[in-house]
Amino acid sequence: MIKISKIAEEIFEVTVSKESVTNHRVKLSSKVYKDLSDGEISEIDLIKRSFEFLLERESNQSILREFNLEVIENYFPEYPSIFKNI
Repeated sequence: MIKISKIAEEIFEVTVSKESVTNHRVKLSSKVYKDLSDGEISEIDLIKRSFEFLLERESNQSILREFNLEVIENYFPEYPSIFKNI
């Protein structure tokens, strides 16, 4: 289960409940939001899909506790392509 709350203009808190519960603080700038989604989905949905993507590849304990959303592409170059056919 993935729970997301907007806590500031560009900051979101994400709680992932899987084998254990982890908390993550994610920054999503308006530029990155527009580049990835072209405004076709909400910020919350973009972050949720991003975490689903990550959880297919690693455990919630392995996900960074605090990061800018765009760094996912540094670890997984295919990441932006998941938003191409929204």
